[in-house]
Amino acid sequence: MKILLEAGNAELVEKKSRFIASVCSVSTPEEAQSFIEQIKKKYWDAKHNCSAYVIGKDAQYTRCNDDGEPAQTAGLPMLEVLLHSEVRNIVVVVTRYFGGTLLGTGGLIRAYGQTVKQALENSVIGEEVEGYEVIIETDYSDVGKVQYLLTQKQITVLNSVYAQNVTFELQMQKELLQEVTDALVEATCGRILIKDKKECTFVAKTEI
Repeated sequence: MKILLEAGNAELVEKKSRFIASVCSVSTPEEAQSFIEQIKKKYWDAKHNCSAYVIGKDAQYTRCNDDGEPAQTAGLPMLEVLLHSEVRNIVVVVTRYFGGTLLGTGGLIRAYGQTVKQALENSVIGEEVEGYEVIIETDYSDVGKVQYLLTQKQITVLNSVYAQNVTFELQMQKELLQEVTDALVEATCGRILIKDKKECTFVAKTEI
């Protein structure tokens, strides 16, 4: 399941109409509605504050609202972008300041959908993945090699302890385990010691 790690906003101007997307991570419909109300208060002078949210791993809760725009020209295209992105537990509000020129049905659908898409692209998205937490131990002579390899493989170091030897607590996706451990063994000529390994689930950054 993809989730929002860091919200990114977006703004689009179309024929002098200004569209502003506000995004938030939520876990219940009540939280989503609370955020929608906050944005409505923030942009109280805007003509429209349209909204959409998707909550639950299997999108159990979805809702969209056109907030005065012609039916299915705002909330629905916003919701479709969220569903297509596969990001869950997310709410988005697109505020529109009317610029005096009617955009038509097609224009509204494109503007609302594009504003949400840009907001997601400006956000940091994570995905729940299955992996391992691995504890390795090495001597000081191999620390540089180990750190270089871990950086190269983009492996997360959760903790490091410098004592008689150096211990690293790592986190990695399941499919990387064999590749990384083989590379560590080769880099240290077999001196690396894998002390512990356990399965886990964690959130890794991903792309939309």
